[in-house]
Amino acid sequence: MRTASLYRRVTVTALGVLVVVLVIVGFVVDAVFRAQAEQDVNRVLAGRVQLAQQLAKQNVNPPTLLLRVETRGVRGWLTLPDGTSLGVEDDAPDTRLKQVRATLSGPARINGAKLTLVADDSLIAGTERTLRNLLLITGLGAVVVTALALLAGVRLALSPLDAMTRLARSIVSGGRGGRLAPARPGTELGRTAAAFDAALDALEGAERAARDSEERTRRFVADAAHELRTPLAGIQAAAEAVLQLPPDAGSGQAERLQLLLVRESRRAGKLVGDLLELARLDAGVQPEREPVSLLALAEAQADRVRLLAPEVTAAVHGEDARVLGDADQLTQVLANLVDNALHALRAQGGHGTLTLTVHTDGFTVSDTGPGVPPSERERIFDRLVRLDQARDRLGGGSGLGLAIARGFARAHGGELRCGEAAGGGAEFTLSGLTPAPAETPAQAETP
Repeated sequence: MRTASLYRRVTVTALGVLVVVLVIVGFVVDAVFRAQAEQDVNRVLAGRVQLAQQLAKQNVNPPTLLLRVETRGVRGWLTLPDGTSLGVEDDAPDTRLKQVRATLSGPARINGAKLTLVADDSLIAGTERTLRNLLLITGLGAVVVTALALLAGVRLALSPLDAMTRLARSIVSGGRGGRLAPARPGTELGRTAAAFDAALDALEGAERAARDSEERTRRFVADAAHELRTPLAGIQAAAEAVLQLPPDAGSGQAERLQLLLVRESRRAGKLVGDLLELARLDAGVQPEREPVSLLALAEAQADRVRLLAPEVTAAVHGEDARVLGDADQLTQVLANLVDNALHALRAQGGHGTLTLTVHTDGFTVSDTGPGVPPSERERIFDRLVRLDQARDRLGGGSGLGLAIARGFARAHGGELRCGEAAGGGAEFTLSGLTPAPAETPAQAETP
């Protein structure tokens, strides 16, 4: 991009246009003046011829007639009927502007005489030179005055650009929040200033988002380290206790320590697995796109609930719906929602109802637990967030299940939201999944 001075470019361009216009005006004025002068000369010559005709009728002698007809810039000669010539034709100027001839009528001695009149450029040459000099001096003066006016006017007209430069430099120096705020955003400079403000808004918004993301990342790493510290400390304590058991220790104490080791190692493994899933989501790994039966997934989760929590009533509603997606990831979404509902039901004694409803583009998981307060229905999807009523660290919840579920849902083009169930409990709805194309008869018969 060429970065010549805008002031100089505008000034030179304006002066160039002015010079061209003045030259064109000069030629036009000169041509008009020349044409008007020729018309004036024609009128003068016509008047001289008319005067000669009148003098011939008054029987003025030829020399006097010729003398009275001639004037400044107009010369002539007269050829009498007997062949006598008055005036010298060679004395006529070489540069002639106009020449006319006329035959005089009058008394016998002048009747039929031939009169020739010529007008040279001395008649208008002085005036034409004066006009050209005047045009030249006036044009040069106009150029000089215009140049001086442009130096001040252009700088004033382009002062918003200086304001943009100062604002950009202040932002580079660390200043934030300044804006041009054009009064007339519809003009050229107004549109430029508005675009400049929009760029600053986007830049500062990106900076804030980057700072927020960095802060969230630091907080997440710190929370994840804190979460891992608990099961790892338990594993370490149990392992040290096992090593320090006396030979005569009872089998019951050893079994309790072994059970503690297994439980804490599972907690650590679950948390590490969840962290790996979140890392995959952050990396933007795209899920597979294959037909998946949502009703089959819901029924499998209902069977799992009946096995793990017989005191909870699990019900499946809705007709089968097939969507395009990754069966493993959609299973994990549904499993995380079901586990979240089971934790909520355990918070009030472990009894209640868990309902899975299948839709054409997703499913809903609702329970009869204490529910989620409206102010927490978005925060619950943040990483490592537990609500007192819905999450319990000792119960095995890592605080990452809902974050993973929403991440997988959005990776499939859907959205996972939290609401209130009809009975007052929590309700999680996944919608926006892509329906699978209908199977043809040939595909349905294929084993």
